[in-house]
Parts: sequence; structure tokens; C-alpha cells
Amino acid sequence: MVDRIGEVIEASTGEFMAQCYELHQPPPFGSLVMTKEGEVEIYGVVSGATTTSIEPGRRPIARGSEEADEEGIYRSSPQLAKLLRTEFSALVVGHRENERLHHYLPPRPARIHSFVYLCDTDVVALFSQSLDFLSILVSAQGQADELVAASLRHAAAAHKAPRDFLVKAGKDLAVLLGGETNRLNTILRRIRG
Repeated sequence: MVDRIGEVIEASTGEFMAQCYELHQPPPFGSLVMTKEGEVEIYGVVSGATTTSIEPGRRPIARGSEEADEEGIYRSSPQLAKLLRTEFSALVVGHRENERLHHYLPPRPARIHSFVYLCDTDVVALFSQSLDFLSILVSAQGQADELVAASLRHAAAAHKAPRDFLVKAGKDLAVLLGGETNRLNTILRRIRG
């Protein structure tokens, strides 16, 4: 876990919001991130990202009419990097406490200003050996189906046998979504990309 990408700016037991250190550089939708609360590692799946003004209620204005490309806007107005921020939300899907990995919510939320790390493939493969976290994703508000599919695509890429992983995930989803055949089929189509 060497890729520190931001800090927690808002937290609850079930989710956290983090501000990225780099403007326009949120972690990918559906990727696994980690933060801490004391000695407890808290894992979340990235469920959304935004780039906004740092001043509430003040929207950025268009500045590129005289520029050849979008990067020219930032070169001619370097202050923009300080006036804008990129944030992302993560749905908490598990935690590690006393060397044991749990696929359910932690006892306490992450601390404000805790560092957030993008999990490497080894951590993703280890975390996704158990698919017990899928029940949290399936019941998420908003774009739950998209989130489940994106999370499984990211996790599959971390496994030595991605197809076997996805077959197992599909079976687990079939159980979780027992009477929701249309929803299951939609998620399975999105997993294939």
C-alpha cells in the first residue's frame, strides 16, 4: 500500500468521503481503498467522485475560449488548482482488526484526516477471496448495480484466474438476488464489460 491518494474529510460507520491530493485524480469507480481508525484498517469500495469549487455555492466559470487545449486553462490560471478540489466517496465493505479480515462494518468510523490508500493487487486479491462484502454493495443506495459490476471487474483483475473468480462471484450474486433475475442479468452483462 504505497499509493496514498488523499485524506478522510467526512466519515460514518458505513462510508467515508476523502479529498484527493491531486486535482482530477480520484481512484477508479469500484476500486478498493483503505484508511484507518487507530489500529483498525477500514476497507471501502469507491462509489463516486466529484470535482467542485472549494467555496460552497460558488461554481467555476468557463475560462477556455482563448485556449488551444484544456491544459492551457490551468497553465494560464495556476490558481485553479487551489480553488478546486476532487473528492471521492467510499462505501465501507470490511475491516482488519487483530490481523483478522472481516467483511462487515467496523466498530467505529474512520478518523477525519486519516490517510487513504489505493489498495494494490495483492490486497485486493486477499480481500476478495471472500465475497461476503457483496451483500453490502448489492444493497447500496444509488448506482448499486454499476458499483457491484465495477468492483468485481477490479477484483477479478487482481486474481490469477479472473474467469474462475467471476464465475464464483456470479453464483454468489445469483443467491443474493434470488428473485431479481433482471437485475442479476444486468449486473452480469456489466461485469463482462
